Amino acid sequence: MQALSTWPSNNEFWLVPKLDFQLGSSFNPTTTRLRRKRLVLDGSLCSISIPGLFLHIASDFRGIRSSRTSCFMGQNWDLTSSKLFSKRGSFGASFALTWVLEDQAIGNHIRKENSASLNGVSEESEDGDFGSVQLEEEVRGVDLAFGNRDIDTVNGEIHEKEGCANNLGIEKDAKVDVRALGLRLHKARTLDDVEEVLKGMGELPLQVYSSLIRGFGKDKKLDSAMALFEWLKKGSHDTNGAIRPNIFIYNSLLGAIKQAEKYVSVAEIINDMAMEGIRPNVITYNTLMGIYIEQGREVEALNLFEDIPKKGVSLTPASYSTALLAYQGLEDGFGALNFFVEFKEKFQNGEIGKDVDEDWDNEFTKLENFTIRIGHQVMRQWLVKRENSGTNILKLLAEMDKAGLQTSRAEHERLVWACTHEEHHVVAKELYNRIRERDGEISLSVCNHVIWLMGKAKKWWSALEIYEDLLDKGPKPNNMSYELIVSHFNILLTAARKRGIWRWGVRLLNKMEEKGLKPGSRQWNAVLVACSKASETSAAVQIFKRMIEQGEKPTVVSYGALLSALEKGKLYDEALQVWKHMVKVGVAPNLYAYTIMASVYTAQGKFNIVNSIIREMIAIGLEPTVVTFNAIISGCAKNDMGSAAYEWFQRMKEHSISPNEVTYEMLIEALTNDGKPKLAYDLYLRAQNEGLSLSLKAYDAVIHSSRLYGATIDVSTLGPRPLEKKKKVQIRKHLSEFCNLADVPRRSKPFDSKEIYTVNREENDK
Repeated sequence: MQALSTWPSNNEFWLVPKLDFQLGSSFNPTTTRLRRKRLVLDGSLCSISIPGLFLHIASDFRGIRSSRTSCFMGQNWDLTSSKLFSKRGSFGASFALTWVLEDQAIGNHIRKENSASLNGVSEESEDGDFGSVQLEEEVRGVDLAFGNRDIDTVNGEIHEKEGCANNLGIEKDAKVDVRALGLRLHKARTLDDVEEVLKGMGELPLQVYSSLIRGFGKDKKLDSAMALFEWLKKGSHDTNGAIRPNIFIYNSLLGAIKQAEKYVSVAEIINDMAMEGIRPNVITYNTLMGIYIEQGREVEALNLFEDIPKKGVSLTPASYSTALLAYQGLEDGFGALNFFVEFKEKFQNGEIGKDVDEDWDNEFTKLENFTIRIGHQVMRQWLVKRENSGTNILKLLAEMDKAGLQTSRAEHERLVWACTHEEHHVVAKELYNRIRERDGEISLSVCNHVIWLMGKAKKWWSALEIYEDLLDKGPKPNNMSYELIVSHFNILLTAARKRGIWRWGVRLLNKMEEKGLKPGSRQWNAVLVACSKASETSAAVQIFKRMIEQGEKPTVVSYGALLSALEKGKLYDEALQVWKHMVKVGVAPNLYAYTIMASVYTAQGKFNIVNSIIREMIAIGLEPTVVTFNAIISGCAKNDMGSAAYEWFQRMKEHSISPNEVTYEMLIEALTNDGKPKLAYDLYLRAQNEGLSLSLKAYDAVIHSSRLYGATIDVSTLGPRPLEKKKKVQIRKHLSEFCNLADVPRRSKPFDSKEIYTVNREENDK
């Protein structure tokens, strides 16, 4: 038998037989050169045969990525921190945990399929399938720790050295299918159950038991794993320690407990190790840290991390990555960052990374990338779970920059997609600017998302700036971009329309045309209505002309807004011309247009035409409303026709229309102007009896007219003087309030009337 050699792994030293693992050639004890190609994971069995023993070792685990797969042929002890046996071309199983959350969903728990890989068990195998590792290409010169046996390999099978087969206590050429053995032990619950299955099989390598225990953990069969473990302990006493659980068996059992998520036995296992005199190694501590994290005991995991060096055990890269994982579970992005910065300083100062058997430079890079991913995952968790988290996110991004952690464009874009609430717009804009400044290129879908979010947060001008970037810097906007930005313009134009801010409406139309967005009838109508509300007759006429010049066909709303503006400007002849043109081009008048024309003819005192309009409305199925009669009564009041106003008030009964507050207020104004204070007083009381609350203007008009004309009224019956009502539409000379509302820039220079016209029109004028 060969002499034992010391083989360091993760700062631990395992006493193992020094062997040469070689395919397609005879055993050569002098061959130590490693020619490792690649190991492929699949669901088939890995046949490991020894003269007199054929083992199907269940020894697979899920690789975090295909390029990061590690395998120990037939012996996957604890992959949370064990190291591949060759640095060249290997991921390093010592860092397997670093990538556990590569594709983890947002939340506090590790995805089960990834956490399973930490214990060397594949989640892909069916129930009872202990998995396998299939050798794909030639592997040479690998030292294996395979129990206390001397073994060699030929053609991908493991053979025991001459003279060792008989020491196994089984017949020569006997075969043991570990997968089948695991299925037979699947329902074992007691020592007797295990004994019944294993009796007569002799002493099997401890790797078999380790693989079985891990497989039971994967299948959530912790009772079976515990029964097998107890059987091994009993065998230890029966054979005077010839076969006894070692540190690897204990680590596998802890891994099985973690897989099965039944943690009540953890303390018992640790105490049993102490009683047996087995000292925990770094793999044990790493597994315990992982168990604490699974239980939501991240603080205890971090405390254990601090205690590991005090116990005389060297930390491994997996220890650091597990600690980072604890910070992620706490959603402590700042803690994870500070932890890495401290690790970085120690590494650069040479305090960490002295173990030559670890590729610390490579592991440092992976820890750095892992810290970045954790930081971004924590930020995504903040965005999903918390409101007003923007300040913390921006601060963490700044701290990561300060620590020299360069974030990829993909990570930034993932964060942008997580910004969905209105308060996230600051974060989204910062991330957008970072991508533009650092990478130049950016996904169009991300830009559209930011445009949408800016609109949701009522930051429409910021959305327009992003659209301008698409036009100037790319990528080229698509239909979604166009629809989003147009919808934002619609919101701004609607706000301008409701408030009569026609100047900003014009500027918005100009901005749309400047950016290649053709305004439709909806946008033109919004500005026309704003002009009408502001009584800007000249502006309304010019906008209407410009609309036609741009090839947009006016609608009935367009004509109605223009008619209203002309009526307010007392341009009655022009209003009549517009009316005739509307009918001529085939645009059917609606109730609003008829109402405007009734008001126009009322102002001219042509009540016979007003009557004709009412009859025509009824004939085509448009019943006059209280708005129609209010327009007529209002026209009478403005032109000092109190008697006519009262007559049309009486005619409302014929059409079964109930007057409202506007009706009474306009009628009282008309009667007081016409020297009829007593009738105005009676109408005020009538409105009160009907439950209507009239304005301060109507109250003062009654009082003033009564005093002016010497009418005797009981002022006390009018009730207390009403409070002044706020106007629904306020026409402002200063647009500060609208600028704040619409998130649009203020302009210091006054509005230029040339802005009403298009650029082409101005060029033609020149």
